[in-house]
This record gives sequence, C-alpha cells and structure tokens, in this order.
Amino acid sequence: MSSEERRVFGARVADLRKQRGMTQSELAAAIGRTASWLSQVERGIQPVNRLDVLRLLADGLGVPLQVLQPDAPPPATEPEPTTAAGETNDLDQARLVLSGHPALDVVLNPREDFHPSTLDDLRSAAERIWELTHTDQFAELSASLGPLVPRLERATRTAPEEFRAELHWLLARTYQALAAAFVRQNEADAAWIAADRAIREAELSGEPLGVFAGIYRLAHAFVRLKHLDQAEHAAASAVSALQRHVEHNEPTPQHLSVLGSLHLMLALVNARAGERASARKQIESARAVAHQLGEDRNDFNLEFGPTNVEIQAVSTAVDLGDAGEALDIAKGLDATALSVERQARLLMDLGRAHAQRRHFGDSLDCLLKAEELAPEMIHTHIAARDVIRELMLVAGRAASDDLRALAERTDALG
Repeated sequence: MSSEERRVFGARVADLRKQRGMTQSELAAAIGRTASWLSQVERGIQPVNRLDVLRLLADGLGVPLQVLQPDAPPPATEPEPTTAAGETNDLDQARLVLSGHPALDVVLNPREDFHPSTLDDLRSAAERIWELTHTDQFAELSASLGPLVPRLERATRTAPEEFRAELHWLLARTYQALAAAFVRQNEADAAWIAADRAIREAELSGEPLGVFAGIYRLAHAFVRLKHLDQAEHAAASAVSALQRHVEHNEPTPQHLSVLGSLHLMLALVNARAGERASARKQIESARAVAHQLGEDRNDFNLEFGPTNVEIQAVSTAVDLGDAGEALDIAKGLDATALSVERQARLLMDLGRAHAQRRHFGDSLDCLLKAEELAPEMIHTHIAARDVIRELMLVAGRAASDDLRALAERTDALG
C-alpha cells in the first residue's frame, strides 16, 4: 500500500467501526490485536497487506471483505473437507461422540462388567488414535473414535478401582487426540469440549502433567476461535505454575517438554496478536527449555524438542510477516525424525514465506511437497488454501498446470 492508499483504507476502517458503535479497544479485542495496532491502521501508518489479516478485520467489522477492500479477491465457498477419494471427512461421527453423555446405560444401571482382558485392546486402540491424528487420517480417526470413546467412558465407571487410573489416562489421551484433530479441521468449538474433557480425565488419572498437556490443547482451540485473551490466560497460567514447580524441584524430561510446548503456544498467541517482541521472547524461552532438554521427544504427543522449536519459529516469523527470517531459520533444518504432520506443517509455512517474498515457484514446490506428505492438511487448512489462492491470483492465465491442479484439489479457485 502507498501512503495515500493506507490513509484511505484507514479512514474506511474507522468509518465502519464507528457505524457499528465500536471503540478501537473493542474492535481490537474482537480480532485479537492491540488497540495501538488498530490506531496505527486507522491513521494510515500501519499497512494491512495480508489477505488473512484483511479477512480478520472484515469479520470483526461485520462486513464482507470487498466492502473493506474493494480490490480483494472474491470469497471462496468453504468446502466440506474430503479424503483423497472424495468421501466426506469432517469428523461428523467424532462430533456425535461429544454430544450428550457417552455412557447413559451405566448411569441408569451401575454395575461392574469390565473385563481386564480387554485392557490391552484399549491401550492399542488409544495409541492408534494418535497415529491417525499425527498423519491427518481424519476419516479413519472419526470411524475409530465412534466405538472407542464410549467403551473407555463405560470402562472408567465399571472397572475395579485398581484399573481406573490407567483407564482415565487412556481416555484423557484419546480426548487430547480428538481435540488436536478438531483444531486441524477448523472445528474449534468441538476441540474446546474435547480438551476440557481431556483435562478432567487426566486429573482423575493422577497424571498432573496430562492436565497441563490438556490445557495446551485447550489453548489451541481458543486460538482457532480467535479468543486470544482466553488462550493467553490458559497457557500463561500453566507456564507460571510449571515454572514455580521446576524452580523448586528437579524437572523431568516430561516437565520440560510440557513447559516448552506451552511457551510455543504463547509464541503463537502473541504472533496472532501482532505482538512481535512478546512472540520472539516466548520462542527464546522455548529454545532455552529445548536446550536444557537436549533432544527431540514426544512426551504427551507434543513433539517438543530443539527441532520443533525451530519449526514453530518459522511459523511465528511467517505469521508476523517476517518471511526472510522464516527462510533463514529453516536453512539446514531437518524435520524428518518428527511426525508427518510436523514435516508437512514446516513445508506449508515455507510455502507461505516464499509467497510473501514473491518466490512463487519455490512456494508452489513447498506446497506440493507438503501435499505429498499430508494431503488432507493441505486440502483443508485455511492458511494453505489462502496462499494457493494468492498464487493463482498472481499467476492469472499464466498459472502452471501444477498450480491449477493443486488449486482444484484444494478448491482454492472459489
């Protein structure tokens, strides 16, 4: 934006805000930004060039994107997430699991009908749930959760006391996986419910760090809901409690994994709020914890360690519009030891970074590689589809066959 374009745009934002009877502080809170940032936008000092930020601002003002920015691309219809075969894959069956009470028959007729011989099967099924979550196989995940959650919920109520702690923990881990899957499918309301249940089950299991891992999932749901104040409160409270514990006790690797992950969560929150200094401070805190940990681990399926910190640092830099920094951080970064989801996420963010730098060929290459690893992520993730749409807008009729095909697979053509 030129200085004149910024001034005109800022005046339009201010007029729309006043028409809605909102103060700068109220609008800023609604979109997860600071009042000072919004003030700079309205005064024509702060440019708003990114499509996702424009959409966020339009949503906060309650107007179509084209009213806020007439030359913005037309809105695309959000499709139902699909599998490679075109089957519906929006976790509908998993949502039903959260609807109502999962073991009403036991409430009406308390009994002990748990068979210890089924415990190994329940353990394997819970572990499989996380494998499906990490690889974004949401159709199979949804189908598997339908019978598993009621079985676990019933078992926690009917098993002898000696088995209940482990059963509560299996249920906590299952709900955590469900929360993570819902976040990735942009169903944050369901993720909130699943994370809340995970926290409760972890506490009943006697696994305190599982409670903190559940709070991490809860904060992710709040971020997707754009409730950044709630996300920050949840994560910061957990960090504070863990830090006090670590200061007075010898921390285990599990303590460090959870603490570091929560610092990364705060980095995400601050980046989404445009708080550049705070986001970088949280990344540095996470780096310090990762250095103390000394290795990549997967405690509580958080995948925390030195590598994941740098993956998050790349993502944070992209969110802040610092594409050059993101690309510098990624140089020499090897994520092959982490899950497919983490590897694909890094490639997706690099695609976003290259697009910001106008390296359109490199951006497409990264997105295609990410699609090879985790097609469902790229086909359904808002950030991925936004950058594909931007590549198509820039390329126009000169768009390559590969780009057109990717846009069609992700329904990014609108």
